[in-house]
Amino acid sequence: MQNRKVKLIQIDWEGPFTLNELNLLTNDSHDYGIYQIYGKHIVYGKDVLLYIGKADRQTIGKRISQENWWNTNDSNQLKIYAGRIAGEHTPEEDVWSKEIDFAEKLLINVHKPAYNSKSLTSILGVELQDIHILNWGDYRDLLPEISGLRWTSILNSKEYEIYRYSATE
Repeated sequence: MQNRKVKLIQIDWEGPFTLNELNLLTNDSHDYGIYQIYGKHIVYGKDVLLYIGKADRQTIGKRISQENWWNTNDSNQLKIYAGRIAGEHTPEEDVWSKEIDFAEKLLINVHKPAYNSKSLTSILGVELQDIHILNWGDYRDLLPEISGLRWTSILNSKEYEIYRYSATE
């Protein structure tokens, strides 16, 4: 376990935005990443996390506009939060895309939003075991920090022992 190479993904969250403000999320230089949608759910109540999605190789505003959120029962009550991947420098497009994909998978499987049920898996893949996400800014109901080691099955088979103090004279 000591020699693991952790891949840190930092997400800077901004919001809320309404569906009518999607044009504010269409900047081709940086509006890519993850988004959260909050609204009313018949079982869970109002202003709850409904959905986590990704916008990869298209802006967040464009991606959300392709979905059917306008036809939900309270579309004027929906709140959208945009999460942009952040770091020391912008990586190559393929690396950026992979980070968006990993972040979306891990966030969905940890938080289990009601409208993401088809994206949930019982055991996350090995590819996510070394992912570590830090959420910054207005990340709302998401955990501030998420570790793939904790949420994948990699540690399930590892033997460990509870530390015990043994007095030696």
